[in-house]
Amino acid sequence: MPDKVREGAGGPGADLRLLPGLLEGPAQARVLEAVRAIVAAAPLYRPVMPRTGQPFSVRMTCAGSLGWVSDKEGGYRYQAAHPVTGAPWPDIPEEILKVWRKVADFKGDPDCCLVNYYAGSNAKMGLHQDRDERDLSAPVVSISLGDTARFRVGTDQRRGPTRSFKISSGDVLVLEGPARTAFHGIDRIYPGTSALLRDGGRINLTLRVAG
Repeated sequence: MPDKVREGAGGPGADLRLLPGLLEGPAQARVLEAVRAIVAAAPLYRPVMPRTGQPFSVRMTCAGSLGWVSDKEGGYRYQAAHPVTGAPWPDIPEEILKVWRKVADFKGDPDCCLVNYYAGSNAKMGLHQDRDERDLSAPVVSISLGDTARFRVGTDQRRGPTRSFKISSGDVLVLEGPARTAFHGIDRIYPGTSALLRDGGRINLTLRVAG
């Protein structure tokens, strides 16, 4: 059953929906195969931070008509081509779109599926907002595969209060309402907590309406 994570209006994670175990084992395997098809067409690469050029600790790629990228010169943005190969992003696989259609209260499909791969215990994602999209009324849907992670969520203020909880393989998060622009991130990965990925680590899929 959906679990709305709430600590009062405007509090950390207000209106964030956690759907633990929404994807059972066979469904996780099917989504993983869809991810492998994405990576075969659009290889994982390591983006860098704007201005500093510091590499991310995760590798990423995308599917859909638009992909989220980051580099020193252009900063954070969406674009229609892979930044390394120059090829258009592959389509979002149907198996992944099924999850969006099941949980997102939105009339259309996403046009971006960001794939983040966290390898080992040192990979993480600092607190950030998803604000580069044109239509912020569309939710952000996050699918977890592989090792358990500690997810942190706050408010729409960078220095606001936060709360954290673990998310596991097959869990789905829906950021909507006040949580749509809440700061959030991944504090750490717990290696060996899932056998889904042959080499370990965690994959996170983030579905968005970008354009």
